[in-house]
Amino acid sequence: MTESKRIERDQVAVLIPALNESLRIREVVEGALAQCPNVIVVDDGSTDGTGQCIADLPVIVLRHEQRMGKGQSLRDGFGEARRRGFKGVLTMDGDGQHSANDLPRLLEAANRHPGFIVIGARLRKRVSQPTYRRLANEFGDWGLAWGTGYQIADSQSGQRFYPAEVLALDDIPGENFVFEAQIVISAARTLGTRCVSVPIESRYRQAGSEEQFRPSHFRPLTDLYRITSHIVRQALRYGASVRGSIALVRAGRAIAAIDGRGYVTPDDIKTVAVPVLGHRLIRTAEAELNLRSTDGIVAEVLAAVPVPTASA
Repeated sequence: MTESKRIERDQVAVLIPALNESLRIREVVEGALAQCPNVIVVDDGSTDGTGQCIADLPVIVLRHEQRMGKGQSLRDGFGEARRRGFKGVLTMDGDGQHSANDLPRLLEAANRHPGFIVIGARLRKRVSQPTYRRLANEFGDWGLAWGTGYQIADSQSGQRFYPAEVLALDDIPGENFVFEAQIVISAARTLGTRCVSVPIESRYRQAGSEEQFRPSHFRPLTDLYRITSHIVRQALRYGASVRGSIALVRAGRAIAAIDGRGYVTPDDIKTVAVPVLGHRLIRTAEAELNLRSTDGIVAEVLAAVPVPTASA
């Protein structure tokens, strides 16, 4: 990129969604300010004084009177950045998991790859990730690769760079952690936007560590289910029958793993299939698989794609 077209740090904003982050929010915001003069914090209805912790800092604070979810926090932050004319947004979580020192590296990658979404990939310490987060990441990486048509590393990372044209996308569906997956899919399908990943540092709660982190907002069963079912919807809407079968099997495997089992049961797949194949999608799936019931779809999935089962 020529120097005249480079995006400088004063031309972007750092966006930090925050829900009950009083433990680390001041440290996170001060770190962000050291790297970028423009910081937007979206306080998502916090009840622990998160906003008061940064009241004296030179940042833009948007507040939801009640919790609206990470997806809406990102939408509102993107809207504020657009109104102020920023050329892009760097995002990071408010819990201290991400290091602000990685922000310049994401911006540099954005300048090397104009128009790309840049994802900070938590590859350096992936073995220290909680198991449920690693499972969600692995399934999400596969699902987004299918939805976008290219491979993505650490699709669930919240430390990213979004270019201005992606910020301008309207009507991105999905809430909470699902939104961050869907915006990548929507950008690929609507704008042809691709992603590039760069390694970043990440920190997690570990036994024996003196560092304190609040409990994760990620709920293993609920959020992994939401992510997997959303990706399966995408697969069934845009994919063929065999690919739909594979998607359901992978979703079933993820649910089985959360339950501590190394095998998949029909009930695991049905857990995903029943709500996912409702309304219009049930007709789509029936047409693709030439079946007439959810039980039939589950049976066809197990027959079409070899998977370890309890009897295997």
